[in-house]
Amino acid sequence: FLLPSRVHACPKSTQTVGRKDRNSNIGIKMEYEIRIYNEEKYVEIVTRGVADKDGSLSMAKTIKETMQQHRMTRALIDHHNIESVSGEIMEIYNRPRLFRIMGVVLNIKIAEIIKPDHVKHFRFFETVCINQGIRLSIFLENTPALEWLLK
Repeated sequence: FLLPSRVHACPKSTQTVGRKDRNSNIGIKMEYEIRIYNEEKYVEIVTRGVADKDGSLSMAKTIKETMQQHRMTRALIDHHNIESVSGEIMEIYNRPRLFRIMGVVLNIKIAEIIKPDHVKHFRFFETVCINQGIRLSIFLENTPALEWLLK
């Protein structure tokens, strides 16, 4: 089941929204926290747990809603704390189409920071997104990801 989002007061112009997706049979599948940077006009998402289809789609919906609410088009997704990723090739291939069905707009720009172990999975996802008109790039470190996102 989905726990409701929590908004916490943060220093200066940031807000934090937390979310956990749980399955009572296997524990935490995916957990993420969203920070809103009003001055720089982007959202940062820090993830933990296991990245799977359901958790990724739930996170994408929350990101979309948060970005629309704050009129932002840039997202920095930090997957450094993801334990593992799952997804069949066709599932990953169809994910951008599902994003559009959910209402994720094409003018967004997404930088994803990943572990070296997950490059193969995310490189394929990056290629599929680019081929379907979504500006997404993967990085192994925060600084180049943020530089690309903000330019």
